[in-house]
Amino acid sequence: MLNLEALQKYGVVETNNISTMRDADDYRGPITSVPWTDPRLKSITRLRLLSDPGFPFWDVSYCYGRLNDGSPVRIYLPFHQLPKIGYRGAIVKYAQAGNIYAKGLGILDCISCLC
Repeated sequence: MLNLEALQKYGVVETNNISTMRDADDYRGPITSVPWTDPRLKSITRLRLLSDPGFPFWDVSYCYGRLNDGSPVRIYLPFHQLPKIGYRGAIVKYAQAGNIYAKGLGILDCISCLC
């Protein structure tokens, strides 16, 4: 979803903004951090990517998820930048290298981009 309010107010284009994130309040304040290969990780609920117009890469701002018990967690990823063209494929390659299933974790469905 494109956030036209952010474009008008701040001059940036935002997709999948935080107000559309279910249970966003759970991620405010101190939470546990785990790598995305942690076997307790049930799902990734948000991957925030930032960039500048004309710059060919996305920078990872943060990544959140939930453990099997439902606890919210911050997730450590094995990358800090992704190419703008083909970033989903790059995520899948990192996941394959870590022996995890990116689509199964939900990371491809919860990406928010701010440019």
